[in-house]
Amino acid sequence: MDSTKDGASRRDFLYLTAGSMAAVGAGTAAWPLIDSMSPAADTLAMASTEVDLSKVAVGQNIIVVWRGKPVFIRRRSADEIKSIREEDWHGFRDPQSDDARVMKGHDEWLVLVGVCTHLGCIPKGNMQGDPHGDYGGWFCPCHGSHYDRSGRIRKGPAPHNLAVPPYAFKTDTLIRIG
Repeated sequence: MDSTKDGASRRDFLYLTAGSMAAVGAGTAAWPLIDSMSPAADTLAMASTEVDLSKVAVGQNIIVVWRGKPVFIRRRSADEIKSIREEDWHGFRDPQSDDARVMKGHDEWLVLVGVCTHLGCIPKGNMQGDPHGDYGGWFCPCHGSHYDRSGRIRKGPAPHNLAVPPYAFKTDTLIRIG
C-alpha cells in the first residue's frame, strides 16, 4: 500500500509539472501575438502633442501637426472676441456659440482641427496673403466653404464647423493637444 501511495504522488507530481510547463509554453507562444496588438511607439508619440504658445503674437495663427492633421491655433484680440460673440449664431448651419468652441478662461486661444468638414481639404487663411473667405476666418477653395473667425461654417457645402480637438492648458503658455 505504501508503494501505491508513493506511485500516486509521483504521478500527481508529473501531471502538475507537465501542466505547468504546458501553461508556460502556451504563454510564451501567445505573448508575441498579444504584444503585436499594442500600438507602436510612433503611434503613441502622435497621440498627443505639446505646443509652446509664448511666441504667438495677438492676431497670429500657427499650424501644428497632431495625429497627422493640421491644427490651427489663433491668438485672438479682445476686439475680435467681442465682435465674434456679438453675432447671432442660432441660425447657422451648425449652430454653436464661440464660448463653446474655446476653453473657459483662455478665450483668446482658438484651437481647431484644420480639415474642411466637406471632403477633408485644408482650408486657407493661416498665412499672410491667404484668402479668409467672406467671414474673415478660413476659406476652402476646393469647393467654396467659408468659415468665420470662430471656425463655424457660414457658407458653402461643408456640413459642420471645423472640429475642436481635445486640449488642455498645462501652463498659461503651454497646451497639450490630444
